[in-house]
Amino acid sequence: MNALEQTIAPFYVPVADEITLFRAAAASSLPVLLKGPTGCGKTRLVEYMAHTLGVPLHTVSCHEDMTASD
Repeated sequence: MNALEQTIAPFYVPVADEITLFRAAAASSLPVLLKGPTGCGKTRLVEYMAHTLGVPLHTVSCHEDMTASD
């Protein structure tokens, strides 16, 4: 991530209480599982929260044909 990406927050518009729930999970060191159709905003939420919380983000693309060796 370059310096510009670190200073500009990803655009995200909350639709319910997901920000509060995500913050509570992060504060308690609990894992978060996001499930939903392609394009519903899962990645954008995680990018936004990582930026907001000031933590690094590491992503892994998962798909239904994925195996443990992937």
